[in-house]
Amino acid sequence: MMKSKFNVIGVMSGTSLDGIDVVYVTFEYKNTWRFEIKQAETMAYTNEWQHILKNLVSYSSDKLVQIDKDYTLYLANVINNFIKKHHIKHLDAVCSHGHTALHQPEKKLTYQIGNLPNIANLLNTKVVCDFRFQDVEFGGQGAPLVPIGDKLLFSEYQYCINLGGFANVSYEAENKRVAFDICPVNIVLNYYVKQLGFDYDDKGEIASTGTVNKELLEELNCLSFYKETPPKSLGLEWVNTHIFPLIDAFELEIKDVLRTFVEHAAIQIAHIIGSDKQKTVLLTGGGAYNTFFVESIKQRSKTWIVIPSKTIVEFKEALIFAFLGVLKLRGEINCLQSVTGAKKDHSSGKIYLP
Repeated sequence: MMKSKFNVIGVMSGTSLDGIDVVYVTFEYKNTWRFEIKQAETMAYTNEWQHILKNLVSYSSDKLVQIDKDYTLYLANVINNFIKKHHIKHLDAVCSHGHTALHQPEKKLTYQIGNLPNIANLLNTKVVCDFRFQDVEFGGQGAPLVPIGDKLLFSEYQYCINLGGFANVSYEAENKRVAFDICPVNIVLNYYVKQLGFDYDDKGEIASTGTVNKELLEELNCLSFYKETPPKSLGLEWVNTHIFPLIDAFELEIKDVLRTFVEHAAIQIAHIIGSDKQKTVLLTGGGAYNTFFVESIKQRSKTWIVIPSKTIVEFKEALIFAFLGVLKLRGEINCLQSVTGAKKDHSSGKIYLP
């Protein structure tokens, strides 16, 4: 009989570089999936690791291999400290996303550091990781991977949107899951507000004092990515190439950059979710705390926006990567052809034993 109850740790590090999200969660299957998050914590990156991760795309392949080894060790220490701190005794597996170093699926290339096989020995437990690699091998984008969790864990919402480094969405359309990256969010907002000495724009207060630059707004909205049809995904390389040079050419005050980019992101998100009052949107990720940003979305859409508990807002992605690992352990589909563009649905990820 297939195992139906799992105690696992989910680990996620996103492009916003807020830190490493770690959750300890129990999943149980009884006709439908249920979950209980028992512990959740974000481990902040050291300044050294923030600097390294921010510049991953600029390193040589040899340097990247060494960084991968160092990061795997660092990640294992973070997870071991979490296990000890919370006195976790019952653990079926650690399910880890790692951290994206390169993501160029059109070249069949995706590389997440922190997924080396020795992590299982460092943790002395089973590890499920490297969820993107197989999908890219199958011709997919390797992203997004969260939609299977949206479908099976949060089916009561018509749209699930995460506002992290990028805004991404998933929803059901014509009996299949549709999901894609909408636009950059915190990866841009945080980059500019750091020039003022802040890690992020608290509640969007700085952006709220700025003025929309209509010419920049128009150029942002005309970027070719927004005309592409799903499946599609974004990465740091795209932002470095298409967003930062465009914004910097205008030489605006930071508050006006933030205000304009909030307007841009709100327009793109509202375009996707529409204005159907009968539909609900589950809004998670750090951007859900940006009150000004959320209000900007609401002004452009009548769709009902729900912001869940703090734990779900902050740890939904780590929760779902834990779930992807559970599905992999059961040999069940955790990667959807309809959202990544792969040649078939499949059970993605590598399983390492200590």
